[in-house]
Amino acid sequence: MTRSTLPLSRPGAGRPKRPAVEDGPGAGRERLLWRIRSGRGHLPTGVTLAQAAVPVALITAITLAATFAPVAVHLSPLLVAAPTATAAFASARFTAGTALAASAAMVVVDRHDGLVHSPLLPIHIVALLMVSGFVVAAGALHDRDLRELTQVRAVAEAAQRVLLRPLPRQLGSLLVACTYRAAAAHALVGGDLYAAARTGRATRFLIGDVRGKGLPAVEDASALLGAFREAAYQYATLPELAAALERSVRRHLAQLTESDPESSEHFITALLVEIPDEAPLVQVISCGHPPLLRGRRGQVTTLRMPHPAPPLGLAGTTPDAYHVDTFDFGPADTLLLYTDGVIEARNATGGFFPILERASTWTWECPHSLLRHINRDVDIHAGGRLEDDLALVAIHRTPAPGTGQGPHLPQQAHPTEARP
Repeated sequence: MTRSTLPLSRPGAGRPKRPAVEDGPGAGRERLLWRIRSGRGHLPTGVTLAQAAVPVALITAITLAATFAPVAVHLSPLLVAAPTATAAFASARFTAGTALAASAAMVVVDRHDGLVHSPLLPIHIVALLMVSGFVVAAGALHDRDLRELTQVRAVAEAAQRVLLRPLPRQLGSLLVACTYRAAAAHALVGGDLYAAARTGRATRFLIGDVRGKGLPAVEDASALLGAFREAAYQYATLPELAAALERSVRRHLAQLTESDPESSEHFITALLVEIPDEAPLVQVISCGHPPLLRGRRGQVTTLRMPHPAPPLGLAGTTPDAYHVDTFDFGPADTLLLYTDGVIEARNATGGFFPILERASTWTWECPHSLLRHINRDVDIHAGGRLEDDLALVAIHRTPAPGTGQGPHLPQQAHPTEARP
């Protein structure tokens, strides 16, 4: 699922869904397919005629072929293809009607072959009806299972969307885009996470990566997200917030250890980012997470933190255990937050994705375009196969209203800012 206009490679495109699932790429087409397969809807007129043409064409073609074939060649058993093919896309009622039409055509063909008074005619008809009955029954069972599956998927997807909420497209003077791609098939979330909160005259962001991937890491991710959404409004400084998150993660892991001893080895890498509205800067605390990238006037800079804290679950529980790094972040600048699912995406030869090499080719002025370019390049590099969850957040600072530019305060470049 993306949280922007990006397509979700999200495994699962084209999966049947119940109509209750209103959003997501391809949702309209998936709802239509679900209605077709379950027999609970009607197709547009053109599609209905195209479907009806399949059994009609089969019955007509076989009947005409039998008419011109030698009498010794009996083609009537081929008419079973009509109801069999129809069952693949039509309802049980339509398939049953096709079976009756095929039976009538079979009488015509067998009469042409001189089998009206032969025991072969009833055998042919009974065989056709038996096959049609099996096909209809199998289709009904398949549709029942499909309806149950779509219901389960709809509930699961709703729960996952509640866990990983989409970020607003604008927070104060910041334009925001984000995307998430889970490594586990049919999952919308996994071990990567992101969140944002407006706190007075500043905006705080969190991006993190749970040890492990896919659905087993969801519980750890949900614990950190819940803690951030509460603590982001309670603590005045980033070190205080980081210490509070560490305490929450430790409590969560301690509870898990009672039932799963291996959970004591879990941890979460994270970046805490605070962007004030009135100052052209960004404050960052790194807990073992990959550094940010900043795009500015065609140049891309890596914002490295010289004193990162250990990952959450292994870090300190007091504010003095965390170091805040401050970087320039002025109007028209763009920040990119990402998880290691991006930089560890491998190509066919095992090479990692060269994010710094590719960064200079991306469009940084629009956060949504930026994420589209990144996703496209990652797919090309990895051949569309992701071995790990992937999360991206792009943040673009707009100029102050009415001035054509944002606030400006003289700011020294951070000593660890490095260009690729």
